[in-house]
Amino acid sequence: MTILDGLLEQTALPELALSEGEVERARKFAMSRAHEVDLSAPVITRVEGIAAGGDRPAVRDETRALSYAELAVEARRIAALLEREGVLPGAVVAVGGVRSVTVIAAFLALELLGAVYVPADANWPARRVAGVLEQAGAVLLFNTDPGEVTPALAEGAAEAGVRIVRAHEAAACPPWEGEARLEGIDQPRYMLFTSGSTGKPKGAVVEHQGMINHIYAKIVDLGMTDRDVVAQTAPLGFDISIWQMLCPLVNGGQVHVVGDEVSYDPVAFADVVDGQRITIVELVPTMVRLLLDDLAAQGGTRLSGLRWMLATGEELPTEVARRWLLEMPQAGLVNAYGPTECSDDVTHHIVTLGDLELLRLPIGTPVINTDLYVLRKEDDDRWYACEPGETGELFVGGHGVGRGYLGDHERTRDAFFRSPFGPSLTSRLYRTGDAVKVLPSGALQYLGRVDRQVKIAGVRMELGEIEAVLQRHPSVGAVAVVVHDFATGR
Repeated sequence: MTILDGLLEQTALPELALSEGEVERARKFAMSRAHEVDLSAPVITRVEGIAAGGDRPAVRDETRALSYAELAVEARRIAALLEREGVLPGAVVAVGGVRSVTVIAAFLALELLGAVYVPADANWPARRVAGVLEQAGAVLLFNTDPGEVTPALAEGAAEAGVRIVRAHEAAACPPWEGEARLEGIDQPRYMLFTSGSTGKPKGAVVEHQGMINHIYAKIVDLGMTDRDVVAQTAPLGFDISIWQMLCPLVNGGQVHVVGDEVSYDPVAFADVVDGQRITIVELVPTMVRLLLDDLAAQGGTRLSGLRWMLATGEELPTEVARRWLLEMPQAGLVNAYGPTECSDDVTHHIVTLGDLELLRLPIGTPVINTDLYVLRKEDDDRWYACEPGETGELFVGGHGVGRGYLGDHERTRDAFFRSPFGPSLTSRLYRTGDAVKVLPSGALQYLGRVDRQVKIAGVRMELGEIEAVLQRHPSVGAVAVVVHDFATGR
């Protein structure tokens, strides 16, 4: 038994309390979308298949580029190194460093070994790094940076008692041999840590089937082909980093990894998008607005090769959408919504000029193999189905619903339920905590949180977590955290 096996002992999930009549009503009003997808193949298997069929460019960052064949060989060398260092199937391996080609190769190496990926972002403070490594039960921290280990990563690993293995050591290893280890499509593939109201982040565990289904959801809805180039811009701790790293590799496309210095400079970012012929970008709406501001200040038309801009991580303001549709008509705008616990996005909505008449933009309809239910809780503590136009809380079912929170049965039982709606791959429902309603168009509209969770620059935060941390200081007697919008001066 691995450490992860012990931490992931299946929580006995409660069944969502609906009366028999309400189950049928909820089924009637459910939003569902079925689509056949092969969930069995790891991404590394697809990478090697593409390489064998005629090699082509795969990944690029600021310092180097790899073809599909070169990426596969690097992944197998890393796998050999990690196995030599004691990584077994089911073990949790932290991958830490700045965004790079090496991070992508490391993820594929963990697929080969049947291990579980957890990111340790180089920009986190040392205490956050230590907390993630401890909670995840990481057997080691694989550092992907070519130079010195980032001090926060080194200090965090030392505090957690986790040793560091350097990526450059893999160059001396012969490529690992064998097939990718996948015992079942419900095998845990990665975990990401989200904000928790107790001051302790929650480790959301995502299964192989959810990750693969979400990759294909992007391919299907964006009409992705082998000609697409996706910008990998998200910090490693963000769920969208997963599809940005992997989705093009399933389809023969390319990933262009964009570092922080460029990502946070709208003009420099636009230069990279144009220069590298990037066709698909996903940003938080705040960054979309800054990009529009700075390009407008330059007075020139840019991003002519861009096909899609996806906005996610926070609510997309109508005015930002209006500007995008008018100033960037060559690129469609997608309002994407989804929680980490459900393998990332569960809805997509292509924004149109007609949507701009609404006070809040739609978040859309389900991605493939996803079931959405809008329910409200009454005084009898039972849930009732909402009809279109009624406000309720959003529940998610289908392929993407994750395993729960690592080693935290209580919080898992608060958010995950056994589905009363019949058998499915996971038979689980996730309670999002988001208030929504179904518009006459059939699309969902997001109306805000039903709890104290907020999003700041795309980062999901529990105000209670911040309060809990501040309360630890011996000089603090009581604390209350509120959100305030400050003018940016832009």
